[in-house]
Amino acid sequence: MDQRRRLIVFFVAFTIGLGGGPVMGFELRSPAFAPSGTIPKKHTCDGPDLSPALEWAGVPEGTKTLALICDDPDAPVGTWVHWVLYNLPGDMTSLPEGVPPTETIEQGADQGANDFGRIGYGGPCPPPGRPHRYFFRLYALDVRVALDPGAKKGDLLRAMKNHVLGQVELIGKYGR
Repeated sequence: MDQRRRLIVFFVAFTIGLGGGPVMGFELRSPAFAPSGTIPKKHTCDGPDLSPALEWAGVPEGTKTLALICDDPDAPVGTWVHWVLYNLPGDMTSLPEGVPPTETIEQGADQGANDFGRIGYGGPCPPPGRPHRYFFRLYALDVRVALDPGAKKGDLLRAMKNHVLGQVELIGKYGR
């Protein structure tokens, strides 16, 4: 296959979201912070450590459930997982601020274990120095994942393999 044809195939696959890539119109935002903006203290270990409200739109057709992973690739020990949430109903369009740290939340979704060793959200808590980036990634899935509450990020990624219809991310920053 020549270079031009490969680029066209890549562009088409990228545009329609094959392989779980970006999907046109699939968006994730937070009323708490702008994209690449500073995450407010109340959503960190320096405050009450509440999960930020999140809103999304443009979920791909055929989505049965949604999954959310928040992690920090700038952590000194390697990528640090802050939140694992899965089996959100596919027709949901938002999460409120302060999702409780319970195995199952009111909306029927399951929460996994973060790298703090707890269930649910654990906000930014970087060491002093340069601000860290926090990636909130929302995945549209064509299945309900067969995981019990308390699963880890790796478990969720394996369960989602070949079932991602699209994904979108929101990055926030926090430093001390």
